Amino acid sequence: MILGLLEPSGLIEQGGPLTWLLLGLAFIGTVCVVDRLFFFHRARINVGDLLVGLSQHIRRRAFAEALHEAARAPGPVARVAHAALLRYYLPRTELRDVTQEAGQLEVPRIENNIRAILGVGLLAPLVGMLGTLLGMLETFQKVSQQGGFTTPAELSAGVFAALITSVMGLAVATPLYLFYLYFLGRAKRLVHRLERVGIEMVNLIADAREEEEFAPFRGEVTAGRKSFGPNRHIAP
Repeated sequence: MILGLLEPSGLIEQGGPLTWLLLGLAFIGTVCVVDRLFFFHRARINVGDLLVGLSQHIRRRAFAEALHEAARAPGPVARVAHAALLRYYLPRTELRDVTQEAGQLEVPRIENNIRAILGVGLLAPLVGMLGTLLGMLETFQKVSQQGGFTTPAELSAGVFAALITSVMGLAVATPLYLFYLYFLGRAKRLVHRLERVGIEMVNLIADAREEEEFAPFRGEVTAGRKSFGPNRHIAP
């Protein structure tokens, strides 16, 4: 009997029409899981290496090269850096707003289908329990129609068939809930990286701009120190 249940026809025959709904939920959950796996795989990037490479271009005021490098890098982290580089001329406060808005636009893409995975994981056991209760009602209804007399084999077969949907519901929900916890952790870490890159890009661009503005003044100070020498003093 167990081997017969492993076949799709056996599941439908023994578990009833709600098994179709459970199979549909399993298909939806699988599609969402595959989508998130590909997304987080494409979004993998070494944030430290990206910031080091961009900082070298920014210090040299080579914003075109920095834009090109950010555009080549994959994932939402690189897109936030690219948004900051596109508006490098803005003041620090406005540049910070630009990076925050760019990060907020990436959050829905990161969280896409994660709630769907949770929804399927929560709905599948309920559907399985509903199928079990309906199967039990049908079994006891048959017993009552026979005048309350039935063989233990018939009663156990009816209960066994009713439990199929609960088993299927838990089999669908358990891995999906584990994937939900995994993707939730990945999403939180990725959002944290977006915030880190936004802050670092604002500081890099603003510091490079301020360094260029104060470079002539620093050159004058250095030249004045050399002209007077370490032991010479200005006469009163």
